[in-house]
Amino acid sequence: MNWIAIPLASLTVVSTLIGGAVALRLHRELTTLIALTGGVVLGVALFDVLPEAIDAVGNSARVTALVGAGFLLFFFAERLLVLHHRDEPDQARAHAQVGALGAAGLSLHSFIDGLGIGLAFGVNTTTGLLVFVAVVSHDFADGLNTVSFILSQSGDRKRAVRWLAADAIAPLLGAIVGASLSISEYALGQLLALYAGFFLFMGATDLLPEAHQHPSRLRVALTGAGFAGVFLIATLARTA
Repeated sequence: MNWIAIPLASLTVVSTLIGGAVALRLHRELTTLIALTGGVVLGVALFDVLPEAIDAVGNSARVTALVGAGFLLFFFAERLLVLHHRDEPDQARAHAQVGALGAAGLSLHSFIDGLGIGLAFGVNTTTGLLVFVAVVSHDFADGLNTVSFILSQSGDRKRAVRWLAADAIAPLLGAIVGASLSISEYALGQLLALYAGFFLFMGATDLLPEAHQHPSRLRVALTGAGFAGVFLIATLARTA
């Protein structure tokens, strides 16, 4: 077992909690914050996860097919779980279980994120660190999304905090499970390709459209900064 994944996964817990705390404190500026996380998530998909998947699988056509499959998989999962209900606010609050279903879906995604960290360190340390960078960036957005979703559906801050705690602990549990398993680099590459599809879906169809419904110079700048920041981190990590 490669237990280095466990303390690193603990940092994803912190990242998720920080994202949720920011959402609770600055809920009126949530759309501006999402502009930043949208750029981060897309950058993670393109500059961290996708190159690593191509290197591991060695077949770009297969990787892009899996990216597309991941995109569609999470699209259908979101529809089934009603992750982002589109009713008017008063109507949405009448659906008592919508917020819980959405938060549960995000917590499941976080568990899979942690699983990816644990499995990646089973291949090699470099792969594990790249996956960790992707996940810790994404989990900040997860914390934001979990809190903002619950608040938008019910306005219940206590419920939002409870689901934030569940979402935060999920990647640590996933990493413990993943560190206990063995997986080939080829199989991990295919899993990373599915992750890339998920990250692209979250960024391009969910985060950025919501953030830029009413665009401003600040939001555009934050999206660009998130994108460029991940590119810089990924470039340095791969050349180190």
